Amino acid sequence: MIPEIFELAGRLPVRRLGYGTAQLTGPGYWGPRGEARDAVAVLRRAVERGVTLIDTADNYGPSIAEELVAEALYPYPAGLVIATKGGVVRTGPDAWHIEGRPERLRAMCEASLRRLRLDTIDLYQLHRLDPDVPMAEQLGALDELRREGKIRHIGLDSVTAEQLDAARELTDIASVQNRYNLTDRASEPLLKLCEAHGIAFLPWFPLGNGSLTADRVCADIAAEHGVAPGQIALAWLLHRSPVLCPTPGTGSLAHLEENLGSAAVRLGEEDMSRLDALS
Repeated sequence: MIPEIFELAGRLPVRRLGYGTAQLTGPGYWGPRGEARDAVAVLRRAVERGVTLIDTADNYGPSIAEELVAEALYPYPAGLVIATKGGVVRTGPDAWHIEGRPERLRAMCEASLRRLRLDTIDLYQLHRLDPDVPMAEQLGALDELRREGKIRHIGLDSVTAEQLDAARELTDIASVQNRYNLTDRASEPLLKLCEAHGIAFLPWFPLGNGSLTADRVCADIAAEHGVAPGQIALAWLLHRSPVLCPTPGTGSLAHLEENLGSAAVRLGEEDMSRLDALS
C-alpha cells in the first residue's frame, strides 16, 4: 500500500499530494498570472478535492500568492495546513536576493501572518540559507518565533544533507524542499537522510518544470495505465519514498484535476524499474 498521509513532525497529518501556489503568479514569479477569480477557483477546488497541504511563499508575486490563499480559503477549514517561506527578497521577475538576517526573517514572517490572516503558520520554511549569516542566527530567529507561537514547525529549502545534519543540531526540522524528480535526483542523499529521521521532503519541480509530461517512457507507461504522462511522474514520487510530499502547482482547473488524479495511479515493479532507469 502506498501511504496517503504523512505526519509532519510526527504530529501534523497531511495528504502527501498537496498544492503549490507558485504558478498562480506571472512570468518569473512576478505579478499576477491572470484574473484573481481564476486563482481563487483553483485553490478552492484543490481543497474540495481533499488537499490538506498548501505550499506558498511570501516572494511569489511577491505577496500575491499568500494574499490569494487567504482570499480563497479563509476562514481555513479544520485540518488544512498552510506552509509558507521567507528569506528571499524580490526586485523583479526571476530576481532573487537571499536575506537571512534575524530581524529581516522576523519581519517577513510577521508580514506573512498578516497576509495569510493567521495567528500561527503551521510550517515556516527558510527559503534559502544565507551564506553571510551564521546558520545558528537564522534558525535561532525561527526558533524564537516558534517559542512565541507564531510558527509551529520549521522547514528548509534547497539544502544539502550536510546542511540538514548541521541544522538538526540546532533545532527540530520538520521538512526540506529541494528539486527532485524522475530525471533529477541530485538530492538523493538528502532524501535518504529525511527517511532516516521522518522528515518530510517536498520536491519542487516534481514534473521537471513540465518536461516530464513529454518524456517517452512516461508516455508509454501512461498509455498502458490509461492516464496522462504527468500523472506517472507524480505517481513515481509517491511510490518512491513515503516521505516525499509533492505539491505540484497550476493555474488551470483541468490540470489540477489531472495532478490530483495521480494519487490513484498504482505502479507495478516493472513500471518502477523502467522509471528508475531514467536517472
